[in-house]
Amino acid sequence: MALPIALQVYSVRTDAEKDLKTTLEEIKKMGYDGVEFAGLYGHAPEDVKKLCDDIGLMPISAHVPYKTMLSDPDKVLSDYKTVGCKYVAIPYLNPEDRPGSDGFEKLIENAKMLGKKAKELGMQLLYHNHDFEFMKIDGKYALDILYDEVPAEYLATELDTCWVNVGGEDPSAYLRKYAGRAPVVHLKDFFGERSDDMYELIGIERKAPKRPANFEFRPLGCGMQNVEELLNAANDAGASWLVVEQDQPSMGLTPMECAKKSIEQLKALGY
Repeated sequence: MALPIALQVYSVRTDAEKDLKTTLEEIKKMGYDGVEFAGLYGHAPEDVKKLCDDIGLMPISAHVPYKTMLSDPDKVLSDYKTVGCKYVAIPYLNPEDRPGSDGFEKLIENAKMLGKKAKELGMQLLYHNHDFEFMKIDGKYALDILYDEVPAEYLATELDTCWVNVGGEDPSAYLRKYAGRAPVVHLKDFFGERSDDMYELIGIERKAPKRPANFEFRPLGCGMQNVEELLNAANDAGASWLVVEQDQPSMGLTPMECAKKSIEQLKALGY
């Protein structure tokens, strides 16, 4: 079954920062059904909702920094409810909140709290993984501990298929593992070798002195992921939305060209 496809606007953030309206219009022209936000680029929530309504894009979800959500859960979640988002995701953890730190236990409790508040607003909290959640605690992946500890009604998965792969697991198998709890799936392709720290590539940390020079994020179908199998797994898992994300452009293409290449690959596969 062909699922609707959204673009994570972070993928084209330089364009969105300059002109959000034109960027959203271009995303719609490419054939995307919706968008996932990572910030509102200086616009009020109601204005972003109107933009999406006028253009015909579903503002399906948003990545909202964990600490931002904690600072004022009711207001932050309400703002994204105003935008029209059905889902809101914890997108990333700073080192002090990651598995192996004291903050990880607090994260589990806070995810329960945030998930309940989201539920009260008719929204669903998601968790978007990287690879550091694939460290083991007492023989179990931290990512699995998180999902075991927080009830499914309060926390669903937003598995990032690239980072699952980088973390050493089969992303298709992991999607199927969380069947019924994977409403939104991040599709992301890459090429090159893994390294101990690749976060400089997502624009958050710039401390990795020795990453393989050949590692790069790529448009779907241009890298090492089995895209067709990921699509099959997303369907098997009962996903409602696919989200294309490419943290950095590559192959000599602009961010918008990368986004277009990815949607063209998905359309060629019947999506």
